[in-house]
Amino acid sequence: MLSNSWYTARDPRTVTHPDAVPLALEVTDPDSVAAAAREADDVTVLVNNAGGLVQASFLDSPVEDVRREFETNFYGPLNVTRAFVPVIERNGGGHLLNVASALSWAALGGSCSASKAALWSQTNSLRLDLRTRGIRVTGLHVGYVDTDMTSDVTAPKSDPRHVADLALDGIEADAHEVLADDVSRHVKAALAQDVTVQYPVLAG
Repeated sequence: MLSNSWYTARDPRTVTHPDAVPLALEVTDPDSVAAAAREADDVTVLVNNAGGLVQASFLDSPVEDVRREFETNFYGPLNVTRAFVPVIERNGGGHLLNVASALSWAALGGSCSASKAALWSQTNSLRLDLRTRGIRVTGLHVGYVDTDMTSDVTAPKSDPRHVADLALDGIEADAHEVLADDVSRHVKAALAQDVTVQYPVLAG
């Protein structure tokens, strides 16, 4: 019976939910990812929720900072997905949810925006690659969520429980994408318009 609700963290001692089974995972460490896939061998739904917020400047920050953002936000989910796809297949198929961002479509966060745009493209590619292997793929996009990562942000933030509910609804419905707030819906809609709509400064 597939019953475990695995919850990964760099330090599994921080996992305190009574229904969660804690599991150590560092998404940038191939050995850690492989060990997690061996342990969590009953997985049918994989949620890639790890994320970093370096926001390195392409012109002024060390290139290593840009690479660090991509290691967490792009290569991390890819490492985990590649390790768990065989697990999900052995268990009869299932679902992959990649947590991206409204920044996937707005170049306002330097390396963070670029890494999330790359994750969006990765998610679309995986959706095509996995469709014949019994694994559906959903991309989740949202603006700011009220978590420790955004504790210094004063802009409106979504309740993480509400975002989680929408994500689960999306998985249930086999949705290709879930746009969890007005920010993500507005930013994606702007992609169909002239670039100056998204970046008014360019119209000057």
